[in-house]
Amino acid sequence: MTPFANRPPRSRTVQALWLLSMVLALAWLAGCASSQAPRVSASPTPGVEPITASDEPPAVRRARIRYELAASYYEQGQTTVALDEIKLSLQADPNYAPAYILRGLVYMRLNDVALAEESFRRALQINPRDAQALHSYGLFACEQARYVQADEMFNQALAVPTYGGRARTWLVQGVCQIRAGKLQDAEATLARAYEFDPSNPIAAYNLASLKHRRGDSQGAQFIIRRVNNSELANAETLWLGVKVERQLNNDVAAAQLAQQLGRRFPQSPQWAAYQRGAFNE
Repeated sequence: MTPFANRPPRSRTVQALWLLSMVLALAWLAGCASSQAPRVSASPTPGVEPITASDEPPAVRRARIRYELAASYYEQGQTTVALDEIKLSLQADPNYAPAYILRGLVYMRLNDVALAEESFRRALQINPRDAQALHSYGLFACEQARYVQADEMFNQALAVPTYGGRARTWLVQGVCQIRAGKLQDAEATLARAYEFDPSNPIAAYNLASLKHRRGDSQGAQFIIRRVNNSELANAETLWLGVKVERQLNNDVAAAQLAQQLGRRFPQSPQWAAYQRGAFNE
């Protein structure tokens, strides 16, 4: 079963936005997975003996090492090997929460809804205020079209004072709100993500797309031009740029972007749409 089976039909644009953000979120989680694990470090407090590697319990150390291997395999797309390493991590320490989070992501990739949900719930049983687990469970809930629950999970993650992943949670929450049809909420959420990290092309694209849809072409132009003037431009961003410039009657700018689109992405659906004049699809 595909991730979108038995769902209400959505526009290709909204589906593309969600898939793009899913890719970003899952790649970020995999690439930074090892940073989720508890680390030992020296204490700067005078008079207090620093924490060293010898203070980490052997079971936790074994679980962490297996978890980091699993995260590396997951990032490389070796899902089955990653799952084997997760099992070994949890054998070493059955309460090692990061392994349950990664297990949930693996089962999301495998479209096993029941085991993915059980994994995220187990992580939150261990620590109900684990922002990473809350974010991941929110991602999962949104993928299942459980939008109210997803919003609640994202908000709980954002409420954790020490959470360092706010920008990506705002991003995924914003795209989830687009899926839910809450466009005004989505624009406000994505504006936070963009303000926090204006270099993120996915936040920029999604926010510019929303502004364009509600008629704020100048706001959309400011944002999407920054993306299209960088090496991060792709067929989606160039096509949005074409539509924004046309809306503002900037025919020269629109033609230049279209030229780039045709030259760099001649096989793309966006170039095909441009050729048939489908600017309002």
